[in-house]
Amino acid sequence: MHAICEVVITGPDAGWLREFTRKLVEERLAACGQNLAEIRSIYRWEGRMHDEPEARVMLHTRQSLVPEIIRIVRREHPYDVPCVLATLITQANPDYRAWVVESTKDPDEDA
Repeated sequence: MHAICEVVITGPDAGWLREFTRKLVEERLAACGQNLAEIRSIYRWEGRMHDEPEARVMLHTRQSLVPEIIRIVRREHPYDVPCVLATLITQANPDYRAWVVESTKDPDEDA
């Protein structure tokens, strides 16, 4: 059985993140992406406090594709240190799990 993950990525705005999500789904790196248009991020960066609007997406994908997603995020994301968090899904509707696997590519396809 293939392991699946939920990958959370934040971005500067909904438009940028929507296009980035579309690219990952088109390339079969994610089965789907659920975008949250506006969130607030409060954080410390370079010694200063920040309170900024951001957008957030939750991607559903194979665990084996997470390293490739991280590489693409690090290459294309406008932030110096983008948030990318992957959580292993231990319980899921079996039909949904199968759909995620079917909708994403086998990492060995590019080998």
